[in-house]
Amino acid sequence: MNIKDYLGILRLTELFSEFFTEELLNLFKTHNYIISKYNRGSIVHFESERCNYWDIILKGQVFVQKIDERGNVLTVAEFNIGDNIGGNLLFSKYPYYPMSVIAKIDTEILHIPKDFVLQLCQTNQDFLVKFLTCISDKTAILTSKIKSISMKSIRESIIEFLNYEYYTQENKKIKLNMTKKELAERLGIQRTSLSRELNKMKKDGLVDYDAHSITICDSDIIRLKNLFSLYVSQAQVKQ
Repeated sequence: MNIKDYLGILRLTELFSEFFTEELLNLFKTHNYIISKYNRGSIVHFESERCNYWDIILKGQVFVQKIDERGNVLTVAEFNIGDNIGGNLLFSKYPYYPMSVIAKIDTEILHIPKDFVLQLCQTNQDFLVKFLTCISDKTAILTSKIKSISMKSIRESIIEFLNYEYYTQENKKIKLNMTKKELAERLGIQRTSLSRELNKMKKDGLVDYDAHSITICDSDIIRLKNLFSLYVSQAQVKQ
């Protein structure tokens, strides 16, 4: 696979927007890099694997998951085309992935080694600032999300999710773009626990639901948008 085919995607990202196409092409000609394909469900990086590259998603989608000793799955974040991962680990004294990175669909990823990243930072100061900002924001957001999930009850997590989707979809009938299993993993709970709590919320008159949607029946669970903006910003991991 040739980097020429992906330069358009790279230049659409904020990090590479200040580079000219010819400038990027020359940089890639003089440095090593890898473009890898991953089938749906493939593990891109194992938990505890050493981070040797800064990854940029050229096609597809990946998610970051943590599986505890009891088999519970927590989906911490999802990354799409143009997003990058590993920058906060690459220069760390402990450069190991704390969670697994898995391809949600067929995915292509550009792997850039540390020396190439350093060259990019030295070549373009705007890139350096954006790179540092990006990895700092991702670290803060992911830490905050893990902390918030661990401190919330199942009902509070569901209500928070419904609020986010309500303001995104602008509708009390929330269409689910994921399965109940994927929603449970996103909330960091078991599938059976999610079903049990949704059933309780339905009996309490808070929501109604089917296989493809959840409808907010009690408007009191909708929070004011200005008080909810922090969660919305945390949910938007990609920069």
